[in-house]
Amino acid sequence: MTEWDGKTRGGVTGYKIFVFFIKYFGISFAYFFLKIVAIYFLLFSGKAYKVIFYYFNSIQKYSKTRSFFSTYQNFCMLGKVLVDKITILSGVPNKFTYNFDGESYLHQLVEKETGGILVNAHIGNWEIAGQLLERLNTRVNILMYDAEHQKIKQYLSNVLDQKNVGFIIIKDDISHLEQIRNALMNKEIIAIAGDRYMPGNRTITCDFMGKEADFPISPFYMAGKYNVPVVNVFAMKETNTHYHFFASPPRRIENFGNLKTREATLTSAVHEFVSELETMLKRYPLQWFNYYNFWKQTS
Repeated sequence: MTEWDGKTRGGVTGYKIFVFFIKYFGISFAYFFLKIVAIYFLLFSGKAYKVIFYYFNSIQKYSKTRSFFSTYQNFCMLGKVLVDKITILSGVPNKFTYNFDGESYLHQLVEKETGGILVNAHIGNWEIAGQLLERLNTRVNILMYDAEHQKIKQYLSNVLDQKNVGFIIIKDDISHLEQIRNALMNKEIIAIAGDRYMPGNRTITCDFMGKEADFPISPFYMAGKYNVPVVNVFAMKETNTHYHFFASPPRRIENFGNLKTREATLTSAVHEFVSELETMLKRYPLQWFNYYNFWKQTS
């Protein structure tokens, strides 16, 4: 990754508009409205357009014409994912259906009272699995960077009042580390993105979709430090009303206390996550939502 400043695109006004449309006009109307928004982003988003066009043209190897239309579809898909996320988390009645591959792995984290770390990415819509996470009967703590929009976090916190979901904010003063420790000591679940990091964080360079990219080591380091299982999770949108959730078998970062083997174990865990992420993108190419120069060789 070359340039991510810790901020997520969009503002709280956009969230409020979609919540209004969803509650009073329904999901279908919100989907229609976002098509207009997607055209605006296609014409005026600048850098976002360039990096997603690059993703389709240079990473997925699409023609320039197909890359252009796929970029528009990607913007539409992002909007749909946002609408779906707000719909589920705010408790609006809906007709979503799900397939859960690996659901039992998450139940193991709760039943064995180990706590654990869920590593996801900015693809698909893993938050949509809130239906499943509620059935787990444990608190899920979502890690977010302090540089992300504070108003959006506050607004979503209000929307999530009735959910057993909370936020842990990653700050420069590292005060978040005590919150992470307390959550894992209480056998709760931590959810963190495995495809983003801030300058100064430790990373591993991986071959990802045919080009080199850096991935953070921190999610797996935390799993080893606190001796909890780590599970890679993805939730991919397959139709307007259907999602497919994937969870890998829980993995322990073995021999974490042995400095000679620690690096090799952490490297293996990161590469395993990257391999699964690559599989998801090949199957669902439109659902890549990192709008900055991700690959080292981006031109």
